[in-house]
Amino acid sequence: MMMKNLSAALLLLAGTALSATAHAQAANNPAPISPERLSQDTKTLASDAFQGRAPGTAGEKITIDWLVGQLKAIGLAPAGPKGSWTQQVPLVKTQVKSGTMQASLNGAVTPLAQGREIYVSTVRPTDQVKIDNAPMVFVGYGVTAPERGWDDFKGMDLKGKVAVFLVNDPDFEAPADADATGKFGGRRMTYYGRWTYKYEEAARRGAIAALIVHDTPGAGYGWETVAAPAGENYDIVRADPTSRVLLQGWLEGAAAERLFASVGQDLKALRAKARQKDFRPVPLAGVTFSADLAIDQTRVMSHNVLAKIPGTKRPDEAILYGTHWDAYGIGAPAADGSTVRAGANDDALGVAGLLEIARAFKAGPAPERTVAFGFWTAEERGLLGSEAYAVNPVIPASKTVANITLDILNTGGPARDVLLVGNGQNELEDGLARAAAAQGRTVTPEALPERGLFYRADHLSLARRGVPTLLFMAISGAPDLVEGGRAAGEKWLKDYMACYHQTCDRWTPELDFRGAADDVSLAYTIGRDLAQSNRWPEWKPGSEFGPIRAESLGKK
Repeated sequence: MMMKNLSAALLLLAGTALSATAHAQAANNPAPISPERLSQDTKTLASDAFQGRAPGTAGEKITIDWLVGQLKAIGLAPAGPKGSWTQQVPLVKTQVKSGTMQASLNGAVTPLAQGREIYVSTVRPTDQVKIDNAPMVFVGYGVTAPERGWDDFKGMDLKGKVAVFLVNDPDFEAPADADATGKFGGRRMTYYGRWTYKYEEAARRGAIAALIVHDTPGAGYGWETVAAPAGENYDIVRADPTSRVLLQGWLEGAAAERLFASVGQDLKALRAKARQKDFRPVPLAGVTFSADLAIDQTRVMSHNVLAKIPGTKRPDEAILYGTHWDAYGIGAPAADGSTVRAGANDDALGVAGLLEIARAFKAGPAPERTVAFGFWTAEERGLLGSEAYAVNPVIPASKTVANITLDILNTGGPARDVLLVGNGQNELEDGLARAAAAQGRTVTPEALPERGLFYRADHLSLARRGVPTLLFMAISGAPDLVEGGRAAGEKWLKDYMACYHQTCDRWTPELDFRGAADDVSLAYTIGRDLAQSNRWPEWKPGSEFGPIRAESLGKK
């Protein structure tokens, strides 16, 4: 291990000596963003020396030490609590170990097997989950959206009950004559369609458990993906653990249909009713749910890394860049014997991108507003590092002008376009279009908006507090590569996704960082323009986050 760490240090020294001058002079990349340095920093972070960068492991300490060293060398100031470089993020890890679950109807018991008919976990710090004959209530899509004139609950009391939801939004695959049609972005998922929102809404209404009926089109992934974590879950340590449901998870689609049919309910017909404004919750009369599960719980202390360049004129206002430093650590051997899930593109490259942006800002001119950098932990465990920061921010949301997040960038080469995740959300998209045009590029909306990628990266933690956000995520579609066009982009995307979260997401000499450098340059340009202005980007009409921002800024 000492030899591996020495090798990483030597690679670092070599990388910092690389010059960005040649690429900075390229007409399509006005910021001094070096693809060579992106490659070198990614190679270092994704090396075996960093042990897959899992939170709470030796790999975390190596990562944090390296990151802080880089930030000091660039000349940034610490931005953590009390002038520190880090912010503590206490995590709770839970694992369902054993036990039983069942649905009961008039004395007849139907066992529900974990991973087959049902998949559950808990984020409560508890040794046991015990639920005795809790009534079950179907709540449709479970949406409360006053700005859209929508309320699925109609005052239903869920205290002590199991809330059963449909996945995605009310207008997902809705017919033209449904009340919901056009109210939730069509096939583009809103936050109301995310499973995290549904669990939170169930907890707010006092439910003891929340179950989502799985279907592959609505979820964007198959049942095998749902059950893959095998009962493991994480959460930040919360002052009030009861703010989360005791049990959360999914009902397999066919099992849900059988359960509904057992009480004379047609799930297909209920889907149609749930797309209408007058939908009311439907108690599954006579059906109760029980669970008796043993839980292993452990505490893990992890850390965000925070740095800044103080503003010269308005230092209390900040543009916050973000990325996550964590990956999946060491796992079972892959076919080639490798065990380190290094996350080269997800998201060592994002870290490398933020370091390049920091170097660009330090090269001048000095920003009028503060430019801050958040390197988040535990993104892969549920956006937990960024959520911990959002709960206890160093810079209040009301003073955070915007957040720009890097999470998985294009390593297929230069592209004619840049992919936009969350089309129609806020005015940062207009800045992206202007910056892309200056590079001679266009903006392409994400190809599969129903998968809700806008709600699956760390920027969401800031968006939920009303901060306008922009996410760079290349897997939201196939880039139109300069060499080979969209077909070549589709091949790059397919090849990368075969390694997504696997040991083969590693640095190789074949990776082409020029396209990533162009996108990092866009992120720099958008933030630089805001840092040298007094503009406050706004959410666009209809965004679910607009009212939150208005409240935080004291607007009606």
